[in-house]
Amino acid sequence: MPFGVPDALPQLPLCLTYRGSSTEVSALLDTGASVNVLPYSIGVQLGAVWEEQTTSVTLAGNLASVEARGLLVSAQISDFEPVRLVFAWSLSDS
Repeated sequence: MPFGVPDALPQLPLCLTYRGSSTEVSALLDTGASVNVLPYSIGVQLGAVWEEQTTSVTLAGNLASVEARGLLVSAQISDFEPVRLVFAWSLSDS
């Protein structure tokens, strides 16, 4: 399998919650990442409004040209206690 195929990369099932709205996602587990990136459509599913997010986040690498804003959500894995995570909510689904 070539590098970059999503099925070959470790993923983690998460329940994300924002202002009472929740969605189940499969998150890429990247222990070397310096920032959590949230695709635009997931933020919309959670009810987040792009214009309400005022903290700009600068991304690097292949996402350097993508606008991103900070979004604080609650994340839960299985029966563990939820934790708050800050995401760079990107204006892209790629």
